[in-house]
Amino acid sequence: MTGSDNGSNVDRRSLLTGVAGLLGAAALPASAAHASTGTAQAAADASAAASVSRGRYPANWPELEPYGLADTRQELWPREDNSFILPLELRPHDQELGRVWIRDTYVNCFRVGGRPLYVATGTTRAPGLPAAGPWNDGIYVWTARSLRGPWRLADTTRIRPDAQKGKVWSPEFAGENRPGRVVVAPWQEYWTDEGQFGKRGNAWAPEVHYFRGKWYIVACMGDHSQKVGSFMLVSDGGVEGPYRLVEGNHDKPFGDSFIGGPGWIKPGAYHHIDGSLYTEGDDAWLVLHNHLYAKFRDDMEDIVPATNLPKFQQRPYTPEPYLEGSYVFKYGGKYYLLHAAWDRTSANADGSTRYAYDPPGAGRVQYQYDAVIAVSDTFEGPYSERWTAGVGAGHNNLFVDHSGKVWATFFRNPAFGYWADPSRSGEAAVAGVVRMEWTGPEGNRLYVQRPRGH
Repeated sequence: MTGSDNGSNVDRRSLLTGVAGLLGAAALPASAAHASTGTAQAAADASAAASVSRGRYPANWPELEPYGLADTRQELWPREDNSFILPLELRPHDQELGRVWIRDTYVNCFRVGGRPLYVATGTTRAPGLPAAGPWNDGIYVWTARSLRGPWRLADTTRIRPDAQKGKVWSPEFAGENRPGRVVVAPWQEYWTDEGQFGKRGNAWAPEVHYFRGKWYIVACMGDHSQKVGSFMLVSDGGVEGPYRLVEGNHDKPFGDSFIGGPGWIKPGAYHHIDGSLYTEGDDAWLVLHNHLYAKFRDDMEDIVPATNLPKFQQRPYTPEPYLEGSYVFKYGGKYYLLHAAWDRTSANADGSTRYAYDPPGAGRVQYQYDAVIAVSDTFEGPYSERWTAGVGAGHNNLFVDHSGKVWATFFRNPAFGYWADPSRSGEAAVAGVVRMEWTGPEGNRLYVQRPRGH
């Protein structure tokens, strides 16, 4: 199905030999001010186009053994030569930082009115808060005609003249509910607990989609909300809204509730998170972490079935860790299932460092929040074994730009691991995009674009 690998399996330490000499600390991702600009990217694009036109593709790297080891080679990092930070228009509360603080970066390109339109969104924090919880002020959207910008906040001023520009949905819009039109359901409204967190209620991981001439946003109410789980909005106008909640979410998030999440969440209030929308032709599916899917009704107001959702056929790790950010992307006639997985370090018996997608445990330390991918001939699966597609690029999405090139997003997780270190945290929580490379119809893998010759 994937062509497996284009070489034999080798020991992990052999794979990593010489990496430090190839790409030292100076080559680690830099800030937006030092990001690669036109000349280098144009040269890389020309090289890739020439390679494809001659029928040559990059090789699959041999799979690491045992299954579940993480590939940490710096060729798989977003770097200066293959990525950049989107210059998103600043809101008033972004001025002090000098950029938009954002997690779960989402970017896509749609053809609207015969022209490409890029959209960007993600999990943002409210003024005065260090993170996106225990509450945030909703969902913001940016648009551009080119991936490199200029990126402008969606013009919501005609919809809400007194509200923050670019804010397309928020729990604070509950007052806009009318008979037959729900904007914010009761379970999505802000609330105050008995003193542990105070004000609570946050929206996470939004995605913007354009389907059958309408704009949709799939997002999630986060851990501090009255109910935790995925929901969908539909616009009565353009990408700026106004948005309303679909009928299937008036009482609860999509799917079933289960016991999960942090200990402060009420039993029965936690549903599957990180909802995503996959469309093909006139059909649409909901994708939920980390293994569920469901087809939308033709009117897009709910999923079928509403509960007891089917599961993707996957090849889990042993043991399987907690995964997030499920996303399906079709390219080259194949279906790619993305997950975010924590690469945790621990000690091998010989004292060397083990990098693996292990569950939490004694002696295991969170290192990088990676993007892992599997491939299938069909949407439902069975999917191949997963591989590391991007180091530190977890909770992302893949998209094709207006010229046909494949990109992925990244945000550099500021909560734990490499990007939480005080020496690097100032460059975390960013709206980043990185070029991807496809290993062709035999290899059928997507990786962060590696330096040529690797």
